[in-house]
Amino acid sequence: MGVTDRSLQAAPGDAHTHTHTRHPAPDTAPTPSLADLRHHLTTHLDPAARTWLDHALDEAAAHPGIHGPISVWELRLAEAGRRCGAAHADAARVLILDAARAGIDALTRVYFQGTADERRAVLHALPHLVSGPDALPLIEDALRTNDTRLLSAAVGPYTARHLTAHAWRHAVLKCLFTGVPVDHVVDLPRRAAGDGELARMLGDYAAERTAAGRTVPEDLHRVLDLTESVPVTPAPVTDHPHGKES
Repeated sequence: MGVTDRSLQAAPGDAHTHTHTRHPAPDTAPTPSLADLRHHLTTHLDPAARTWLDHALDEAAAHPGIHGPISVWELRLAEAGRRCGAAHADAARVLILDAARAGIDALTRVYFQGTADERRAVLHALPHLVSGPDALPLIEDALRTNDTRLLSAAVGPYTARHLTAHAWRHAVLKCLFTGVPVDHVVDLPRRAAGDGELARMLGDYAAERTAAGRTVPEDLHRVLDLTESVPVTPAPVTDHPHGKES
């Protein structure tokens, strides 16, 4: 899979069916590193787009952080879709945010003042730029929306690492409500394993849909199967802000 907008998150799952069969755990693709993103863009952008991106990154590095009502690198975030194309815009924006050394204040400003595309890029950048839970308000805001592309970005590695169990369960249910494939939920097998409360919530949701004469999403059965597995202690994770994470 190429390191494009789509590969900043796990690939969508297969089409749903309505017959409950047992499934293997969703196969979540590893999150690409900043170096992976840069290499992919260098390889796939046309010469004009590469020149623009190189200039934008140099500009962001020379004028990092927040400056006045809008920083020059924030303008480049807005241009990224037009300059690099929709397929590569998310990756370009993540690299610009990293070059600008965007801290929590800058990320919060871009998230709440930017377009939906810029908000999504902020969510993708969080595991690279924020080492602790300080950016959870941005995740929580995204999880309140019904924008499926924003929701897909919100259940990435930052959420897997920092969101509380209660909020994470509701995030999984939100994916089921809105049709976001559970393959997008990073670290789903580990976090769902042995989670009896999640199993209860899934059962209640399935019962409500059945009573209303509606089909139960196949992804619900997949997650329910995961709750029956044995929990595994995760390996220690070291946070590396500002692009050192691989």
